[in-house]
Amino acid sequence: MRTVDLFAGCGGLSLGFQKEGFEVVAAFEYWEAAAKCYRLNFAHPVFQTDLSNIDEAVAALKPFEPELVVGGPPCQDFSHAGKRIEDKRASLTDSYATLVSELKPRCFVMENVDRARKSAAYMKARQTFKAAGYGLTEVVLDASLCGVPQKRKRFICFGMTNQKDGFAEEIFRHNLAKKQMTLRDYFGDSLDFQFYYRHPRNYSRRAVFSIDEPAPTMRGVNRPVPDGYPGHPHDACPVSKALHVLTFKERSMIQTFPADFKWTGAKTEIEQMIGNAVPVNLASFVARCVKQASSEV
Repeated sequence: MRTVDLFAGCGGLSLGFQKEGFEVVAAFEYWEAAAKCYRLNFAHPVFQTDLSNIDEAVAALKPFEPELVVGGPPCQDFSHAGKRIEDKRASLTDSYATLVSELKPRCFVMENVDRARKSAAYMKARQTFKAAGYGLTEVVLDASLCGVPQKRKRFICFGMTNQKDGFAEEIFRHNLAKKQMTLRDYFGDSLDFQFYYRHPRNYSRRAVFSIDEPAPTMRGVNRPVPDGYPGHPHDACPVSKALHVLTFKERSMIQTFPADFKWTGAKTEIEQMIGNAVPVNLASFVARCVKQASSEV
């Protein structure tokens, strides 16, 4: 299917769908740093278009005649790492739904954090999708069951025209792995550390993990072990200054970006891109489910 990626970031969704044979013809990303990174890694164009301006966005999108629209509207205000309130950024979810209803592709995929499913913004978007004639499959996926060595939960809304709600639930369920993927499962013996530090949101949470478990969610920040970290009873090993801290390249590969993916920008920008990204293998998992569902109707 001819595919466009909205709110594309550095390209996790695009790369995953592309790997499964979808023809990604264009991407739209307003953040300049992410758009620059995207351009380094894809042959098709990426446009810095304000997708909240519906008329302008529709005019830019229509010439590509997409059969599939994918995208993850900015999720900071739904995120566990954020303030857990909705503000004007959440309205971009509504923009995404309006664009889908205007473009009327055969299918769409919207990705977001798991808690977005219960947000007012998604409830409004859902009404827009239904009014436009889409059947919806709504699932929360654990990335560690989808080929990603990371316990990262994401909400997927997959819509297709002329279908009943829940039409692809069994396909998603059937394709899930039977066990969570660990870092050792994914990287084999290539890692030169056994334990590592991942800075927690607060010190009531553990921060030290083993490669024999799925990684925690890769966030948009990456810090060394601070002097004030008190340790946690569930840490995988005692804390020391010698404890490994993940590099941005290691974090990107835990997000299942290939080792040769090109990163550009300031360190803080790259870390934020990595934290915001859809894991490539999670995108590939969703793409396989979309391919299977669309071929069965």
